[in-house]
Formats: sequence, structure tokens, C-alpha cells
Amino acid sequence: MTPPTKPREIFIQGITQDGRAFRPSDWAERLAGAMSSFRPGGVRQGIGAHIGYSPYCVPTLINGVKCVVVNEALRDIEPMAWDFVMNFARDNGLQVAEACLLPDAPPRR
Repeated sequence: MTPPTKPREIFIQGITQDGRAFRPSDWAERLAGAMSSFRPGGVRQGIGAHIGYSPYCVPTLINGVKCVVVNEALRDIEPMAWDFVMNFARDNGLQVAEACLLPDAPPRR
């Protein structure tokens, strides 16, 4: 039996195909915010429901570059949401890479 494969992570980088920084500067937070309702268990209700991002679409900063990490599982959960983020990257000429987000290394003593 073949072990299940981990869904890929796609990194939408805040750098255009011609090497310029993408604007506005809060684009990653806006994009991830638009995807915040796509989460395990669906939309949250009650106090604090508006706080937090979906685990399938997370803004981050990598080597000084704003990025949005999109988990490929989003494609199965909501294909239209997947198309939205991928079309956003394409329409804005953003660089896209497949990678794996690794946890930060523990501090050295």
C-alpha cells in the first residue's frame, strides 16, 4: 500500500515576473483574508470569528519577500477558491513556486 502523499504547497511571491515588488504592500494579507473562510470545519461563528487566516492560504514573509502559501488541498475543498488565488497570481504576473514551508529552527544556545 502506498502512503498518502502530502498536499503540495504553492508559494505566490510578491515579486513580479520582471523582478519588481508587487504593490500594495499588504497584498498578501488581503488575499489571505479573502480566503479566510475556507478552513476545516467551515466558517467560524461568534466572537473572534473574523480573526485568523485559513490554514490553506497563509501570508508569510520569506527572506524579506511577502508571500502567500497556498495548500493544494484547497483545490479539492473549493476549486473556485483555488482558481481565484492562482488566477490572482497569473493576472498580476507574480512569481509562483512549489515548495515546502519548514518550521523555524530552534534557537542556538
